[in-house]
Amino acid sequence: MSKILRINTATRTYNFEDVPSELASLGGRALTSKMVLNEVPATCHPLGAANKLIIAPGLLSGSPAANSGRLSVGAKSPLTGGIKESNSGGFVSQKLARLGIKAIVLEGKPDDDDYSMVVITKDGVQILPADEYVGMGNYEAIEKLWAKYGKNTGVMSIGPAGEQRLKAASIQQADLKGTPGRAVGRGGLGAVMGSKKIKAIVVDDKGCDRLPIADAEAFKVANKRWVEMLNNHSVTGQGLPGFGTAVLVNVINEAGALPTKNFRSGRFDHAQDISGEKMVENIKARGGIVSEGCHPGCVIKCSQVYNDKDGKQLTSGFEYETLWAFGAHTTIKDLDDIAMLDRLSDDIGVDTIETGVAIGVAMEGGLLEWGDGKAAIELLKEVGKGTGNGKILGNGAAFVGDALGIDRVPVVKRQGLPAYDPRAVKGVGVTYATSPMGADHTAGYGVTANILKVGGDINPLKKDGNVELSKNLQIATAAIDAAGLCLFVAFAVLDNADGVQTIVDLLNAQYGIKLTPDDVVALGKSILNDEKEFNKRAGFTKLDDQLPEMFNTKFPPHNSEWDFSIDDLQETLNF
Repeated sequence: MSKILRINTATRTYNFEDVPSELASLGGRALTSKMVLNEVPATCHPLGAANKLIIAPGLLSGSPAANSGRLSVGAKSPLTGGIKESNSGGFVSQKLARLGIKAIVLEGKPDDDDYSMVVITKDGVQILPADEYVGMGNYEAIEKLWAKYGKNTGVMSIGPAGEQRLKAASIQQADLKGTPGRAVGRGGLGAVMGSKKIKAIVVDDKGCDRLPIADAEAFKVANKRWVEMLNNHSVTGQGLPGFGTAVLVNVINEAGALPTKNFRSGRFDHAQDISGEKMVENIKARGGIVSEGCHPGCVIKCSQVYNDKDGKQLTSGFEYETLWAFGAHTTIKDLDDIAMLDRLSDDIGVDTIETGVAIGVAMEGGLLEWGDGKAAIELLKEVGKGTGNGKILGNGAAFVGDALGIDRVPVVKRQGLPAYDPRAVKGVGVTYATSPMGADHTAGYGVTANILKVGGDINPLKKDGNVELSKNLQIATAAIDAAGLCLFVAFAVLDNADGVQTIVDLLNAQYGIKLTPDDVVALGKSILNDEKEFNKRAGFTKLDDQLPEMFNTKFPPHNSEWDFSIDDLQETLNF
C-alpha cells in the first residue's frame, strides 16, 4: 500500500500518511502539480515556510516497463514565481516506488542554519545531521554518500548554489556511475531544497520485494511491444543511442534554427566543433562511453561519459541543450571548455540551460567577451564561491539582465529559452510562450513535426497548425510525465498507431484497471488545468504568455518572424 512521506523540516520529524482517494490514481507530474495547487499558497514566497518541495515517482516507475524511471519534483518556482515540475533520471524514482512511497513532501522551514539529510530504507526513515557535507560540491557529496550507503543507492543532493538559495539552483541525482550527471534542473528547485536546509536525500530499496503487477502476462506482452517500438524507431533506436541528444546540433543548425550569439541568427559557423559527431569522436578517442542510460531500465541510452584529453572523466549526460547554451548561444566553440562548464554546473548545482543563457546575457552586457570559454569558466566558478558576480549569475538570465541593464534577455516568465529559436521552430515557440512552466522545450516538443517530421509535417516557419501542435504535445507530455516515462518515448509513440494504446496497456496491466487513450488525454488536460490555476492564483495573466520584445525582428537565415498575437496564443491551452 503506497504512502505519502511528509517531512517537517522545522521540527526534523516525519510521518507516513495514507494516500487520499483523490490522489490515488495520480503519479509523477500529475501528483506534484495537484499537491502544489492544493497545499501551497500561490502568493507565498518560494523560499518561505509555506512552499513545499514534492517528489514523486511516476505511475510506471518501479515496474519493468522500459524507460519508466523518471522522477518528478514540484514546488512554487523561485525563478518564475509560478508552478514548477522538473524531472530527471537517476535511481530515486524506481526505488521510492518499490518502497511504497508515492510522494515525499518537504514542508516547513528550520529556524536555525543546521543542514539535515534524509535517509530512507525499507526499515524506515532517518533525518540526520548533514553539516559534514555542507559546502561540498555534488561530485564529492555523492561520492561520499555512495561510499557510506553503497553503490547504486539513490541520491539527490544540492550543491553550493542550492545552499545559497540561488534561482538557477538545481537538484542533482547520482547517475549510473555515481556522478551528479542527472539534473532536476529547471526553475530553481535546488533553492527550495536549500531553504528547507536539506542537503541530500538517500533512498535505498535493498530487501524490497518487486512491485506487484496485477496482470503479469499482459504486462509482459505490452512491455515487449513497447521495447520493440523504442528499439526500431530511427530516433530512439539509432540517432539518440548513437550521438545522444547532441545529434541535434548539426540538424538544428542546418535547419537555420540554432540560436547563435543570443538569438541573433539560426546558424553557428562552428556548429561542427560542438556537434554530437565531434563529441562522439572525442569520446571514442579518449576512452569514454558513447551510450548509456540515465536510469536503470533505459533502452534508448542517450547519455554518455565524456573524458578530458588525459582520459579522465570530465562530465556525463552531455546534452544538446548544454552544448547549445554554453556553445552557440555564447559563441564558445571549444568542446572541452563547454564540457568543463557542464561539469561545474553539475558540481555547483545549477541548471545548464539557465546558466548558459545567463552567461550569454552577461556577454551581451560586456561582463566578458563573446566566445571566451576560459572567462566563462572562471565566472561560473564564482557561483560556487558565492561572490557578488557569482550570485548575479546564479540567479539566472533575467536577474543578470536586470543587474547589467540589458533589454535583450531571452526569457519567458523569467526562465531562459532553450535551444530552438521560436521564429524558426514555431511549434516550440508556442510552447515557450504558453507553458505554465515558463520557457521549456520539454513541455511540448514541437521539433517533432516542425523539424524531424515525426508524427506529422508542420511548417516550422509559418503559423499554420503550430498552436494545435503545441497544444496536443503539451497534453501528451503532461501525461507522459505522470507515467514516469522518458520524454523521448514520444518519438516512437507518435510514429506508431498503437503507441498510446501500449502505454495504456502497461498501466492497465500494472494496476488492474481499464483506462482508454481518451483517459490519458483527459489526464494531460487536467494536469495543465491544475498548473494554469496555480499560476492564475499567483497573479499570472495572458500577458505572461508572450515572448519578449527581442523576438519582434526578422530572424536569419530564413528571415522568419514571430507573428502570433496574444489571442492566438491563448487558444493553445484553452480546453
